[in-house]
Amino acid sequence: MTQTRMAVVGVGALGRHHARILSELETVDLVAVADTNIENAQAIADACGTEAVADYHDLFGRIDAVSIAVPTFAHLAVAGEFLKQGIPLLVEKPLAGNVQDAEQLVELADANNTLMQVGHIERFNPATQVAWAACGAPKYIRAERLSPYAFRSTDIGAVHDLMIHDLDLVLDLADSPVVNVQAFGMCILGGHEDSVQARVTFENGCIADITASRVNPFARRVMQVWSTSGTVTVDFTSREVVAYRPSEQLLYGKSPLERAAEPEADIDQLKADVFGKFLTIDQPVVAEGDALTAELSHFVECVQAGRQPLVDGAAALRAMRLADDILTSVAAHQWDGCPEGAIGPHARFDGRQKIAG
Repeated sequence: MTQTRMAVVGVGALGRHHARILSELETVDLVAVADTNIENAQAIADACGTEAVADYHDLFGRIDAVSIAVPTFAHLAVAGEFLKQGIPLLVEKPLAGNVQDAEQLVELADANNTLMQVGHIERFNPATQVAWAACGAPKYIRAERLSPYAFRSTDIGAVHDLMIHDLDLVLDLADSPVVNVQAFGMCILGGHEDSVQARVTFENGCIADITASRVNPFARRVMQVWSTSGTVTVDFTSREVVAYRPSEQLLYGKSPLERAAEPEADIDQLKADVFGKFLTIDQPVVAEGDALTAELSHFVECVQAGRQPLVDGAAALRAMRLADDILTSVAAHQWDGCPEGAIGPHARFDGRQKIAG
């Protein structure tokens, strides 16, 4: 079996899982893990049966591909050097800390004819794949992604940390140019925006309402998609998908209102018949499977087969550009009593440039 020589750069909260999974793939030879915290790197290396290095430059010439899970602000510097070496890479989402850095990475990948996949993991969630198959062309999308404050990824805000997942999914679903963005957000605990509500309108008429908050008492990741064929709701955490569609009786028979107007109508029975008789309920089976394992396996397959990944640099850049439009709209909303450009009474900064990072 052909093995791809790989390394993981950055083995913190997420990168350590990259290393664990890659070390278990039969198609991968995990050559090393790299981290400036060499003690942490050594602990991960010992657990994965590989080598630890403090400087990722030591990996050049030793590997065929790399997975990069360093902080977002370092994506351009680290991923950029691997791209210049012509080494295929998977870089965690978001692609970069701002649009300009993201554009540079895409340009480097193109200039060096090097494969670049971006870690939009929800594309590999089995529930996403089932929901997408059940959806018609969307007319309206509502997405909600909430989490407690984790005290990690504090170099970016809720848009790049959480909402970016749904921006990628919504762009994939709508499959149409964005024509308008309206957004409101606030900084609650300091630093960057912690909670944002955005409305995105597409050229084809689709509208998406997207909520992200990382200061919430509980975690929630759900999306509802409305189309002419019905409504599909997907819970990305529980991996439950429910589709509601009009039945043949509703489409071709008397409507419930017509039935209710009949002299001997049984209103209680009609109420009970709404779901099941007039609107069918379908709960398709969602396969088991780990999304990160699927994502990493897909990357390795693309490297070995020389094909483009599901989420390439161009797709990730579209999500980054939409994120930038949302942040611009957030910054344009002035709070009463706050400095111009501030996004909440506890913001430690003001102005669009600092929001972007």
